[in-house]
Amino acid sequence: MSSLLLALAVITTGLYAGFLLTFLIAIMPGIAVLPDERFADAMRRFNEKVPGPLFLALFVGVIAFPAAVVVAGGGADGGGGGADRAWAGAALACALGSHLVTIVGNIPLNKALATSEGGDDTGARKVFEARWNTLHRVRTVLSLAAFVLLAVAV
Repeated sequence: MSSLLLALAVITTGLYAGFLLTFLIAIMPGIAVLPDERFADAMRRFNEKVPGPLFLALFVGVIAFPAAVVVAGGGADGGGGGADRAWAGAALACALGSHLVTIVGNIPLNKALATSEGGDDTGARKVFEARWNTLHRVRTVLSLAAFVLLAVAV
């Protein structure tokens, strides 16, 4: 069971980190060149679609599976070794940090952008873009670190 939990932790964290990295290196640079109205509209549409069921399963799994490894024990050998639990604990701390950035930083910015729809997209973008990108870089690095730590645990 502990090997399964560790595998699920690696898979969910890897998928989530990959999603964030794709946004960082492809999507955001791609929409950065759009005029303000199109940029704001694109971000609003992303923010409407992202918190769907599959994303939410990953979002929860990134915390739940590493936590389960820490509680139940990890280890590719099924033995629940202390080192594996320590790596999973460090990954859990990174994942929690990433989620904290998302909840306290990115989500409020997303909501503010949504409420500005129909208003001044240039002003909304100025308030949103640089701060959102900075916070996104932080959560992406934390998520990638969580993935690497879990890979080491394996």
